[in-house]
Amino acid sequence: MKPPAVTPVKIPLEVGRLEGVLARPERAQGVVLFANRNGGSQQSARDNPIAAALHKSAIATLVFDLLTPVEDSRHSNRFNVDLLAERLQLATEWVSEQGDFANIPVGYFGAGTGAAAALRAAAHFGERTRAVVSQGGRLDLTGEEALAAVKAPTLLLVGGRDTSAIALNREALARLSCDKEMHVIPGAKQLSSEPGAAEQVASQAAAWFSRRFAG
Repeated sequence: MKPPAVTPVKIPLEVGRLEGVLARPERAQGVVLFANRNGGSQQSARDNPIAAALHKSAIATLVFDLLTPVEDSRHSNRFNVDLLAERLQLATEWVSEQGDFANIPVGYFGAGTGAAAALRAAAHFGERTRAVVSQGGRLDLTGEEALAAVKAPTLLLVGGRDTSAIALNREALARLSCDKEMHVIPGAKQLSSEPGAAEQVASQAAAWFSRRFAG
């Protein structure tokens, strides 16, 4: 398969900009925005096994930072889900204005507080969002009203040894009224770093988005 076309991007803010990488394979069936709180989006775009799995499934990705470096230096911003969700909404509007990205389905992938922001954004956009995947998400920060408003099919992935995340995700699952599933990955705690866990997340995320974008 031909590698995706990769373009560094700068999403303008009133003050500053959000930096990231937009990658599009040929005949992309959708685009997934990665809700990263911060930190080396260009490096993660190259090395992220989840993005790579999506590219193999003909899904474009926008991997970017929700906070500027200055904003991330303020610890409270890292848990400001209102701000993170607002940035994700802004990025969604931005990508929809990028030529042939205007008419393809949109989905979100988020971890930690980024997952809460992804669900907030999905609630905001309603049926415009086609699918969401949460990896060990802090879904307790989403808010009950936003959880109830999510219409996009949502997949929750948690590690089998992360008991606190399992409890939080089960509570969120009960409040979601959309098409939803929760998968527990046996033996794992840090899904992004443990051997085998990241690959399972990548495989399940790619299957989830592919099915929903095709539908």
